[in-house]
Amino acid sequence: MSSEERRLDYLNVSGKEYVPYVSADKVIPEFTATAIIIGFILAIVFGMANAYLGLKAGMTVSATIPAAVISMGILKGILKRGTILENTVAQSIASSGEAVAAGMIFTVPALFLWGYAPDMMTMTLMALLGGSLGVLLMIPLRRYLIVDEHHNLPYPEGTACAEVLVVGDQGGTGAKTVFAGIGIGAGYKFLMGALGIWNENPEWPIPGLKGAAIGFDVLPALLGVGFIIGPRAAFTMFAGSFLSWMVLMPLIAYFGSGLTAPVFPATTPISQMDHWDLWSKYIRYIGAGGVAVGGMFSLIKSLPTIVSSFKASLGGLTKGGASADDNLRTQKDMPMSIILIGAVVIFLACAFLPQLHMGVIGGIMVVLFGFFFTTVSSRIVGLIGSSSNPVSGMTIGTLIIVSVLLKAMGFTGIEGMLAALSIGALVCISIAMAGDTSQDLKTAFLVGATPYRQQYALLIGVVASAAVIGWTLTMLNSAYGFGTKELAAPQATLMSLVVKGVIDGSLPWALVGIGASVAVVAELLGISVLAFAVGMYLPIHLNAAIATGGLLSLIMSKVIKNADQLKRRTEEGILLASGLIAGDSLMGVVLALLVYQGIDLSMDMKWGGMLNEVSMGIFVILAIAFLRHCLTYKLDKEN
Repeated sequence: MSSEERRLDYLNVSGKEYVPYVSADKVIPEFTATAIIIGFILAIVFGMANAYLGLKAGMTVSATIPAAVISMGILKGILKRGTILENTVAQSIASSGEAVAAGMIFTVPALFLWGYAPDMMTMTLMALLGGSLGVLLMIPLRRYLIVDEHHNLPYPEGTACAEVLVVGDQGGTGAKTVFAGIGIGAGYKFLMGALGIWNENPEWPIPGLKGAAIGFDVLPALLGVGFIIGPRAAFTMFAGSFLSWMVLMPLIAYFGSGLTAPVFPATTPISQMDHWDLWSKYIRYIGAGGVAVGGMFSLIKSLPTIVSSFKASLGGLTKGGASADDNLRTQKDMPMSIILIGAVVIFLACAFLPQLHMGVIGGIMVVLFGFFFTTVSSRIVGLIGSSSNPVSGMTIGTLIIVSVLLKAMGFTGIEGMLAALSIGALVCISIAMAGDTSQDLKTAFLVGATPYRQQYALLIGVVASAAVIGWTLTMLNSAYGFGTKELAAPQATLMSLVVKGVIDGSLPWALVGIGASVAVVAELLGISVLAFAVGMYLPIHLNAAIATGGLLSLIMSKVIKNADQLKRRTEEGILLASGLIAGDSLMGVVLALLVYQGIDLSMDMKWGGMLNEVSMGIFVILAIAFLRHCLTYKLDKEN
């Protein structure tokens, strides 16, 4: 069956009539030790890489397709064996590790920002409980959302991953491209970050405009992120940074130039601040206000879908019960008894483990909010994809409601803040995990995997990521510091501001209000408000590099006129970009470990006073080489 014929199946055949790539009557190797080991390792790798990337750039990149490609490369290219169902298991384990990391880095670094750094065991528990909750709560919905609603809910990433797995099973993979990207990204980062041959953050102050500057974070990961998200989102984020660094910061510097006293929240006069001081003391609060309003707009726009999704999912639950298909291999789910026991254990852990600062009330909130938002997330990603899932908006909504309720019940100060953030963190992780679980179960349905084996695989991925995420966050904070220009941690900073603002009201609300007002203006102008607001918050250096990746994508779309060629070359570019992201991010974690251990390999190159120009030139060479590869590599039909 051709790819086009399979796409027609996806669109026109009901779930109960659909015949998967591996039919239900076939039994081939699936939940094997090899697949589990490969998936476990990839879950750790992509979890650590996405933790670094998310803290650096404020976003994560789905590991679903890169993990599928790499597992195929290992099984078929290196081991010369492996089935499509083994690949599906390995990919599911790997992608769930990335989802857990995303939920953790959006929330938990806020505890570090408050000076209450959790120990590794606490972070491991949070990852395990939140990730497991997201998987378990989605399983009872699988038959309704994945099978009964098959022709209505495409689950874009899950369907795309199924295509990749089928193509790979038939002999074509892009593993070489991903591995090449990993090698280039890691090598580039090592030469720059460890040896210091060139500078990671070249920048140039703008003459005659005090407080303004332009710069680039010349990182392969950011180039890859920009290519993947495309020119529209990349340029919108850059526009937000341009407003902050070329308009707001010079305005603050201009009107504050004659002041001799500090202006809250700064502790030094504005006249003595450089552009980084202005960003740290003022722009971050303005940007946080914009991101908060952008997240709320995202949530409000999603409310009709959220309400209808929740109603439809509950309706699907009421249709449960035995059916004639229950004995089919492709319809066997994890036993409901295990799901219920797991949910009870999670509640008891939340309620009675002192490390989580919740108590019984908090445990109830985790289960209730987790049930609502994971149910919503499981359906909403089927409509709009995981990349557009409003995780931040739903988490902000949870935190606001939880903070208000806790304060009304007498939880104030740091006690209330810790409880609110812990609840929000577990809900956030479960939301991210439920979306990923849904995509993976869609992939499993299309290729003909066994559901309960995939569900156990997803839980293994949760364990893999949880085993290293606490250590990763602790090390990154020690090496770079959360909330700094090296690791801005935008979502976690925002979550901390939201909770702290509700519990004790100690925020510079005027700055937050300015950012909120700018976000409203962006919404009225029809701009993607959340992307614009995130751009306002993050340094222009970072978004200039992301915009460069978006520019490469735009150039490709203008140069290549044939739609089929453009699609296939873009897919090649996405694989290469994913490799650059993984290689750069993983080397970033390695370099953080070196810093953590006090090891310095830097050669401290000066380049005759032209270090910034050399750094920019090397980044441009990387961008040109990336574009040239995408434009000139041989398509499959030409091989």
